Amino acid sequence: MDRNSRLTNIFLLTCLPIGVGAVIWALVTFPYQKAGAEMAVFAVVTIFFGSYLSVQLPRTKLFLTVSDALILLSLLVYGGQAAVLLAACEACFASLNLRRRGHLTRNRTIMVNVMVAISAVMLTNTVVTLLFADPTTVLANESPRAFLGLLIVMALTQFLVTSVGVSTFVAATSDKAFWRIWYGDCLNVLLIYVCASIAAGLMALALQRIDILLFFAVIAFFALTYLTYRRSATDVEDSVKEIELEKSERMKAAEIHLAELESYVSKLERTGRELAESRESFRHAATHDALTNLPNRNFFIDRLRELLEQSRQDPECCFAVVFLDLNRFRQINDSLGHKMGDRILRGVGKRLSEIVRETDFVGHFGGDEFAIICSDAFEPERVFDLAGQVNRKIAECFRFHGRQVYTSVSIGIAFGRPDYGFAEDILRDADIAMYHAKDHDRAYAIFDRSMRVSAIALQRLETDLRYAIVCNELELFYQPIVDLSDGKIAGFEALVRWNHPTRGLVSPSDFIPVAESTGLIVPITNELLRDACRQLGEWGAGDRRHLTISINLSGKHLGEPSLVARIAEALGENDVAPERLKLEITETALMENAETTIAMLNRIKETGVKVSIDDFGTGYSSLSYLNRFPINTLKVDQSFVSEMNSGTENREIVRTVIALAATLGLDTIAEGIETEDQLQLLRKLGCDYGQGYLFSPAIPKDEAESLLVGKSAWTHMFRQSRYLHLIGVDEVDENIPAS
Repeated sequence: MDRNSRLTNIFLLTCLPIGVGAVIWALVTFPYQKAGAEMAVFAVVTIFFGSYLSVQLPRTKLFLTVSDALILLSLLVYGGQAAVLLAACEACFASLNLRRRGHLTRNRTIMVNVMVAISAVMLTNTVVTLLFADPTTVLANESPRAFLGLLIVMALTQFLVTSVGVSTFVAATSDKAFWRIWYGDCLNVLLIYVCASIAAGLMALALQRIDILLFFAVIAFFALTYLTYRRSATDVEDSVKEIELEKSERMKAAEIHLAELESYVSKLERTGRELAESRESFRHAATHDALTNLPNRNFFIDRLRELLEQSRQDPECCFAVVFLDLNRFRQINDSLGHKMGDRILRGVGKRLSEIVRETDFVGHFGGDEFAIICSDAFEPERVFDLAGQVNRKIAECFRFHGRQVYTSVSIGIAFGRPDYGFAEDILRDADIAMYHAKDHDRAYAIFDRSMRVSAIALQRLETDLRYAIVCNELELFYQPIVDLSDGKIAGFEALVRWNHPTRGLVSPSDFIPVAESTGLIVPITNELLRDACRQLGEWGAGDRRHLTISINLSGKHLGEPSLVARIAEALGENDVAPERLKLEITETALMENAETTIAMLNRIKETGVKVSIDDFGTGYSSLSYLNRFPINTLKVDQSFVSEMNSGTENREIVRTVIALAATLGLDTIAEGIETEDQLQLLRKLGCDYGQGYLFSPAIPKDEAESLLVGKSAWTHMFRQSRYLHLIGVDEVDENIPAS
């Protein structure tokens, strides 16, 4: 039940006892000795005809009815009991009559009307009795002042009770305020009851001087005359309405014809406007980005082309292109969703528009790339200041629904020159400078020709690398991993080498970053994985069954859903035990997306393949994550191994890593062992395995076969260590090389 219904029920329950009590009081105390033909005629006229004899007050929905005057007259002539009963019957009949004539009148509303009418008459009778005792004595005394006071009291009491009751009911059934309803109709209601009270007084005075039957006969005559007049007036009004209806139909037909003409003309005008708006809309859509509402690449290049042509004609026309790219924007999309990424892009576009001057030009090229044409670039410092403002503004926090997001930009700057052949060339050079800034972790970079040479070289290297994958120019070299307890080869790390047809062997440091940035590292690793498993299959007989091969795995590979299937396929094709294959992943790659990495490594571990953390100690892994990673081996980075003899700090780091691995039940492999001193110190610290130039660099497969067949060149180092131990030498002087 809503609030209005609840308030209405409360109001009704409040009025109901008063009304019922008043009716019971009237029936019990009714002066039946006064009942007769005159009272019956009076009651019939009041109930059934009084409400028809009404006049509507101008500009209101209120009617001045004869029934109100007759009820007050009954109070003066027959007493309050008769007035209460007449008010109840008249209110009920009038409400039902309204419903019959089509008004929406609910039963609850009828009950409220009856209760308010009874309460008003009952309270009026009570007030009059308290102030004047018996109203009939006032008429008999013929005192004008008392009689006028009586009429005023009746009018005011009726007005107050009725207006308050009706206003309360309307306020309860609607959202209007009580005082606004009461104030809006109070004067009209007061006028009704003043007129009714005066009419009742005049009729009461008339009844004192004439016979009551004659009085009612006169009333009936005038009522019949009034009703006949109303009927005639209604007929005349109906005839006038019919004439006006015919006239309005003819006018409507003319208006319809005129409206059709106007509609046709307006359609033509609207079509013309829509075509113009559509043309403008298409032009805007063709030249602006839908997401940020900034000029798109085509519009930007057109503007750049105009400036380039102007600079050829006017040497004083100087401009620069500032090219921007958001850093780690893909991470925002992947972690927070594309909807948040779109909000970031709109926010960046808005901030750029606020930074630049009116003469500058901001564009969005799609994705996370923006560009600014900085006009009037006579002084390079202004362009550099603009780049600094952009960096600071974009680095500020973006807030969306309580979430805080941070990003940054890499900026490339290219100054326009008349010798540029095409506008696209300026944009290309600014893009090259931007990538130079990104690669070198700088806020911005200014283009010079050496950057283009480097970019062309990288592009050529990428093309050659794609060709190398197809033509099988990539091959595996093997660096032995030695068991530091006895000097035997425990396995190999497979390292990719590129045998370029014209450049010879290309260093991995040259082509691996290109493969990483272009995604070529994934197909390269897939092919090398098959080659490594094939080699393990060849070494699967006799005393070589213990040999393992380690393959470096890129962080990009961890996001490949098919990785586990490819590993299983390569192992199955060559009938290789899973534990003989080791996958090495750098500490940095592991922490890029730790939760996803843990899930993938668990799937790999289920196959039986072992996992190593490469370059341990150079990244930012957490010990809590380290305990969760399903790994088997920690590889100590060569930067720590190579500096063990130069200071105690690196030596303690190595000692800590080895101790940590032992605590976690992991093997340790030391990388980059180059001297015998390093070897002996690592053995003393309890390192399990080692690799480095002291044993062998990465070598082709045939040379690795020779190492397995022949005697290792480093065997004597392990015999000397055993001799030193037997004669009781517990410490190895790190400043004196072992012989």
